[in-house]
Amino acid sequence: MALAPIGPLPAELASHAGYQRIFKPGKLTFGFIMPLEGYPNSPFPTLANHQTMARMADEAGFSTLWLRDVPFYDPNFGDTGQVLDPMVYMGFLAAHTSRIALGTAGIVATLREPLIVAKQAVSVDQLLGGRLVLGLSTGDRPVEYPAFGLDFDNRGERFREAFGLIKTVTEQDFPHARTAHYGNLDGGIDLVPKPAAPRLPMIVVGRARQDMAWIARHSDGWIWHLSDFTRLPQLIEAWRASHEPGQWVRPYGYGTMFDLAEDPDEPMRFVRNGIRSGRHALVELFYHQQEQGVSHVALNLKPLRRPAQDALAELAEHVLPLFNAD
Repeated sequence: MALAPIGPLPAELASHAGYQRIFKPGKLTFGFIMPLEGYPNSPFPTLANHQTMARMADEAGFSTLWLRDVPFYDPNFGDTGQVLDPMVYMGFLAAHTSRIALGTAGIVATLREPLIVAKQAVSVDQLLGGRLVLGLSTGDRPVEYPAFGLDFDNRGERFREAFGLIKTVTEQDFPHARTAHYGNLDGGIDLVPKPAAPRLPMIVVGRARQDMAWIARHSDGWIWHLSDFTRLPQLIEAWRASHEPGQWVRPYGYGTMFDLAEDPDEPMRFVRNGIRSGRHALVELFYHQQEQGVSHVALNLKPLRRPAQDALAELAEHVLPLFNAD
């Protein structure tokens, strides 16, 4: 049975150029976790033709390009993401895309100075004309924390402070703020520019050491990873139940490693922490998850074995139109 859709969205989000492309009440949307290429046997992508691939995803009508925050190469982790710094790379992509939303999945708020993150985010958002959705996380690589001289154990507390401080300075003029781990604002200075739209959508990526109730209360959505799809109904039910009475229902989405088989009839199977499937089984899965209340799927093409251009073209022709239809 289909769950009640997300929303009703606040007006400033329903009209937001980036947010409304990703989160549509009652609809499932699709984006990609950068880079747009398969590199199954290496931690390093080539970034070959990355401008062309970004334009292709934009013109095809996909909802989002998600950029990860991976400051160092950790050989034990085995994946460097898009290699390039996400904020710098989004500035570049602003000149090569026109409609697709750009999101961070997510900026490791506990490794960065939140006021600088806020400055970078609103700067990029202005260049994008309001297409940025800011996703924040605590990261998943403990080895990075000593390099920054930061405490790994208090990252949950620092995440809450950083999230609140970014929200304050991007939404208020000459704000006041006091923090335990960062700085203080006494109303004498103002962050400029402000977001292109009335406010910058902010979502939580991963659990960020927070419970669902905190995420529902403070964010505009939640994107997690989930390798066991049988748990989705219980997870979404718990997510909806974590909202307080009177709260609008925030969207839930997930990211997954993804390999699109050349044979459209190949059955779906789980491979490590992702899926490999032909498009027919994929469509069946996505119809089912749309009914279950999933709002967004972010596909990570790292394990892809075929050319990414071919996979994107197949998804754009045979999958995307089935979910974009009104």
